[in-house]
Amino acid sequence: MSAKPMVRNRTAALLFAGYAVLVVFSFIYLFPFVVQVTTSFKTNSDAVAHPLSPIADPFTLDAFRRLFDTDFSLWFLNSVVVTLLVTAGRVLLDSLAGYALARIRFRGRGAVFTAILAVMAVPGVILLIPKFLVLNYLGIYDTYPALVLPLLVDAAGVFIMKQFFETIPESVEEAARIDGASTFRIFWSVVLPMSRPAVITITILSFQGSWNELPHYIVASQSPELFTLTKGVATLTSGQLGSGQQYPITMAAALLMTIPVALVFFVFQKYLVRGGTAGAVKG
Repeated sequence: MSAKPMVRNRTAALLFAGYAVLVVFSFIYLFPFVVQVTTSFKTNSDAVAHPLSPIADPFTLDAFRRLFDTDFSLWFLNSVVVTLLVTAGRVLLDSLAGYALARIRFRGRGAVFTAILAVMAVPGVILLIPKFLVLNYLGIYDTYPALVLPLLVDAAGVFIMKQFFETIPESVEEAARIDGASTFRIFWSVVLPMSRPAVITITILSFQGSWNELPHYIVASQSPELFTLTKGVATLTSGQLGSGQQYPITMAAALLMTIPVALVFFVFQKYLVRGGTAGAVKG
């Protein structure tokens, strides 16, 4: 009889220790973000004197007011335009490519898929110089198309869509084909709506990836009129403002940059969970 309370107490102690470890690591993970938020409301002298303090003393909005005296609004607009175009293009083109690889039988299909996997294994930094050379050769360097076109298709997105399409029973498509639907019609009206979880996953990844992209934007343009948020904030970090590091204004810019990505993730995450649950129930 006495062994049961001992086992119960040991289990409770292990559970408490596990939660304590999780709390500690959560604090370590979140603390830099807390410092970022509070620093954006500090004065420059307070940020320099107490860089890790989670309290702004005094609390001020001066960094945000000064931020909008820069080209932040232009950077934000450029990021919105480029990100929306890239996200829409990736969702459409990755889905089309994934469906072709999953369903259409053609010579060399395996080689194409292997090449896509090989591209996923190549570090992106290696492709920066070839990207610059291609953009310059095509005559679109330092233009909006240079910011968008190279990002329209993503190997990881094609892989995700292909794998998801292969989980959909072909009998569903056969029924639509018997009714006279074309291949594209079957893809657009039957298969794609059933792939909502994968589509939403690609949407989240594409939006986040293009919004936070920096290396490609560096090699694709040089005009200040084409700066995105990541490139513009990088110039702030490198001392564009002239006097000191100006940590508050840099952190204010980073905080505003984070908001759209967080909103997109939390909004679409709800539909992602619903779609996955609905798919599991139907299955």
